[in-house]
Amino acid sequence: MGLFSKDPDSDDDSDGEKSTFFEERGFIASAIVVGAVLICLVVWFMLGSRSDNPTANPSQTPSTVVPTGQPTEEETNQPPASPTALPTGTVPTPPPANSRDGGCHNKNPNQAIPRLAAPVAVSWQFEGKMLIPIQAANGPATTSPNGVRSCFSHSPTGAVLAAMVALGQLQNPEVGVATLRSRVYPGPGRDAAIAEARKATTTPSAMTGGLQFAAFKVLDYPTNATRAIIQIVADLNGKAYGAMPITMRWYRGDWYVELQDDGSFNGSLEPDILSSLSGYVRFSGAA
Repeated sequence: MGLFSKDPDSDDDSDGEKSTFFEERGFIASAIVVGAVLICLVVWFMLGSRSDNPTANPSQTPSTVVPTGQPTEEETNQPPASPTALPTGTVPTPPPANSRDGGCHNKNPNQAIPRLAAPVAVSWQFEGKMLIPIQAANGPATTSPNGVRSCFSHSPTGAVLAAMVALGQLQNPEVGVATLRSRVYPGPGRDAAIAEARKATTTPSAMTGGLQFAAFKVLDYPTNATRAIIQIVADLNGKAYGAMPITMRWYRGDWYVELQDDGSFNGSLEPDILSSLSGYVRFSGAA
């Protein structure tokens, strides 16, 4: 079952001949990862190149199932937070590739859920063609010899950073498969993704374009969480915003992406197409 199979502008799922919203915009329907984690990631990030089709209906109601712990309606109606502003011409000094103090080594990370303000003192670095966030306090604090980043703090902010960094690395063909093997929680989902990766004959390197992260929302983070759900939003080439919930699992002292048994992120759940970032925390390295 593909991730992108339903037309969000239609209540009728029985019309098999009607092209879907995502197909009309060049999405590649794929449910298994790296034929899904590598490709389906980019599928989600993309609206395709066909400019003769209408953009998403701004009045479309998001289809995401509300997990336990999602912010209340009152919280989601709050004005969007602005990214942390830095003085003109200044950039935070990036943390070292390997740190003994930050990330998963942080013994007392801030447990406040970032609902209104973006993480501060963040350095944005290119991973392939995408910018990913790096923070000394919450990670990543370790970079392996093959370039895979890991070691995030056991905190809501650590989970947000881990989700973004993992997604950014999975779309990079130079480290994507290595990231899949080492940054995805072990189980049937990872096995399915690796099996598909072995058969994959293409990479999404030519499709990523200028797509970048735009915002996030912590949907579920219980006290001393061993699992968190982070809604990550990407700017779809300036045409709309795409939002997808990513499940993170705390395992062996670090955050890992957790996949469904079929190797997908969320089974048949489709990404939300947003007309604005209201209710989300704006968080982007792009100008």
